[in-house]
Amino acid sequence: MVQTPIRSQSSPSGADRKVSKLEGIKERSNFLREPLATELHQDTTHFTDAAVQILKFHGSYQQDNRDNRVKGQEKDYRMMLRTRNPGGFIPPQLYLALDELSDRYGYGHLRATTRQGIQLHGILKSNLQATVATIIQNLGSTLGACGDLNRNIMAPPAIFRNKPEYLIAQEYADQIADLLRPQTEAYYEIWLDGEKAVTVEEHPDVVAARQHNHNGTVFADSVEPIYGTHYMPRKFKMAVTVPGDNSVDAYTQDVTLVVMTNAAGELQGFNILAGGGMGRTHNKEETFARIADEIGYVAKDDVFDLVKAIVATQRDYGDRFQRRHARMKYLLHDWGVEKFRETLESYFGKPLQPFKKLPAWKFEDYLGWYEQGDGKWFVGVNMENGRIHDHGSLKLRSALRTIVERYQVPMRITANQNIVLYDIEPGDKAAIQTLLDEHGITRPDQVDQMVREAMACPALPMCGLAVTESERVIPDILGRVRALLTQVNLPDEHFVVRMTGCPNGCARPYMAELGFVGNAPESYQMWLGGSPNQTRLARAYTEKLPINELESFLEPLFVFFRDHRQVGESFGDFCDRVSFDALRKFSAGYDSATYQPRKKDQRHRIGVYSDTYDLLKVAVEKEGRPMSQITADAIADYVAKYLAENDAEGSANT
Repeated sequence: MVQTPIRSQSSPSGADRKVSKLEGIKERSNFLREPLATELHQDTTHFTDAAVQILKFHGSYQQDNRDNRVKGQEKDYRMMLRTRNPGGFIPPQLYLALDELSDRYGYGHLRATTRQGIQLHGILKSNLQATVATIIQNLGSTLGACGDLNRNIMAPPAIFRNKPEYLIAQEYADQIADLLRPQTEAYYEIWLDGEKAVTVEEHPDVVAARQHNHNGTVFADSVEPIYGTHYMPRKFKMAVTVPGDNSVDAYTQDVTLVVMTNAAGELQGFNILAGGGMGRTHNKEETFARIADEIGYVAKDDVFDLVKAIVATQRDYGDRFQRRHARMKYLLHDWGVEKFRETLESYFGKPLQPFKKLPAWKFEDYLGWYEQGDGKWFVGVNMENGRIHDHGSLKLRSALRTIVERYQVPMRITANQNIVLYDIEPGDKAAIQTLLDEHGITRPDQVDQMVREAMACPALPMCGLAVTESERVIPDILGRVRALLTQVNLPDEHFVVRMTGCPNGCARPYMAELGFVGNAPESYQMWLGGSPNQTRLARAYTEKLPINELESFLEPLFVFFRDHRQVGESFGDFCDRVSFDALRKFSAGYDSATYQPRKKDQRHRIGVYSDTYDLLKVAVEKEGRPMSQITADAIADYVAKYLAENDAEGSANT
């Protein structure tokens, strides 16, 4: 087999570069075969550590059911399988196969993931090959859903046939997924005993790009022309979206491409964001969440070479010794954007064009009914925390199975763990809505907006990294938050809440307005200040909050927000604007029994010069808001900045 070197920043040959133990496991695997292939057929309940690492590349994690742990007995080992489906696309045949597999080999339910895939939990090692084979035979794949390579590529789940940019985003998510798909035959050898599955023919430009050795982006004569022997230093995550649509959490990805079209809807090129990532480790300050930077713009004909150049930059210069430091976000952080861009351009072969201006981003969940633009419809179905199951009066799994079987409609998983069913004939719309109603699925306009926007990772009992609960407790947590908001006279307020059972950030809590990050049993690190449209990173506010102290922690924050917010200001924006020092000062002095809110009807008269007054009149016409409101907001913003600057100056002098 062809061995490809690991390049060092200081030594192009890589001769003096230390690497982690996992790099040796990948190198000795014979392109993702061993020891997985051998151990799969051994009569054991679980895989060795080395095989587990290779198993990830095939889309599976080895877990154990922590609810079933008994001291002195072997763990209840189970496998989790994750699908790779770019843009969340799942054809009817595949969904029905996954549903059946969940009964035959799993726990009787499925989970929609935050990367638009499906997870199947509870599979015994002895049933793993049959499960993967069934997925492949039904037009699915798990290859590359985990491991040190490009993961599932995200795209907006909306099906707008009359908005070309959405179709382009989904098309390029598919094509880039093909470009970066592992080329080893190991997947079919292991799971289908060497038989090739029926696959969709790749676009000719994708095939050509994979072989085109553009300034060192490709390893000639290698089984893996883009990845080489060692694949990537760590996981690599991408998204393709359209201007203004942040349904994919664009700033959390290693790379996000933004489709740029002309007035006629014709593709011109892509804006490039790079360097985002959520994973971190408690008490390890060298690990941190980061949002992506604006890198530049690339013409449509060069996009595949651009993607290869980014992959090559991270492949060759990413940290292969300290896995905590191996994501591309650390390369951007350590180098800075300019050095990263220069290295990227050396692989790309020419300068990037400047990043093009974009409209404001907005989070979209696409729940409810939408006309596609071709006479057909799609409907977004709410699924709390992505759980597809039948529980009590909620028969979500039964409803989806019935609808897909009867109407043969495809679906797309959303980045917020919901499902979009699409290509629905107008004559079937009423019947499908009736099925949803009869199976207890709440209509979107009747779901609390805070619940609609919330996310939680699976955590306990299956995830080995979880230190506390997440998915199983967030319904209760959201109920408590809603009750407290009502208590402080904010009954209709809502904001983005996300929760994880550990700091790895699978539910992207570091972008939330209120983020819960597990750090001990029944205890969470609290993050505040993310933006409603997920474009600003939150910050850690409290290191350890016992969950039974939630109300006493949140009440002063909500009261301060209620009495000092600007008109229309969200909770996350408020926390970011007023500063954490102000939040802590108010909370420390807050006593619910004695606190008196300020009188909102108390007004003072101030004057402005005539030229300022003229500008205010222009602002009124442009924004459609009262002059008094615009003036009050502007003054409040100025005073907040003034106080923050003076606090900073005072601290520096001290």
